Amino acid sequence: MSNALRDQLLKAGLADAKKVKKVKKEKHQLKTQAGKKAIPDNQTATLAQQAKAEQVERDRELNRQKQAELAQKAIAAQVKQIIETNAINSKGDVGFNFVDGKLVKKLYVSSKLHDELSRGLVAIARLAEQYILIPAQVAEKVMQRDAASIVLLNTKQQQPDEDDPYADYQIPDDLMW
Repeated sequence: MSNALRDQLLKAGLADAKKVKKVKKEKHQLKTQAGKKAIPDNQTATLAQQAKAEQVERDRELNRQKQAELAQKAIAAQVKQIIETNAINSKGDVGFNFVDGKLVKKLYVSSKLHDELSRGLVAIARLAEQYILIPAQVAEKVMQRDAASIVLLNTKQQQPDEDDPYADYQIPDDLMW
């Protein structure tokens, strides 16, 4: 009963205070028992489980992405440290041309470094917007972590093909292009 109706019935004498309390108590007991015995709807429970499973999967995917980003940052930091610690001073007056992507770049080095670059003993690495000379062994370590950081690493001369028509004509070592 609503409060207004209860008050009117009490004033009219149609109900007494004991009956009002008894009815109120029974209603309260029915509510609490209904709440305890209530079985969740199967469809609602299924939807809740699906939503929870989707949330867990999204969280896992985000965690994998964060781990991959952290691993990539760690590799980049390793590459930067390796290049910086093994950098060779490249001051010189002889121009060495090399290809970076689609661009031909020129780096001024000493004649000794020019020779070592040509023979594959020294490599050129890119760090940010700079080109840094590093030993070939260090360049191979860097390539294992991030091959895009190495711009130029000449390989040792291989045996010429048997059917090469220009096999008799060797390229001079001091040829500059």
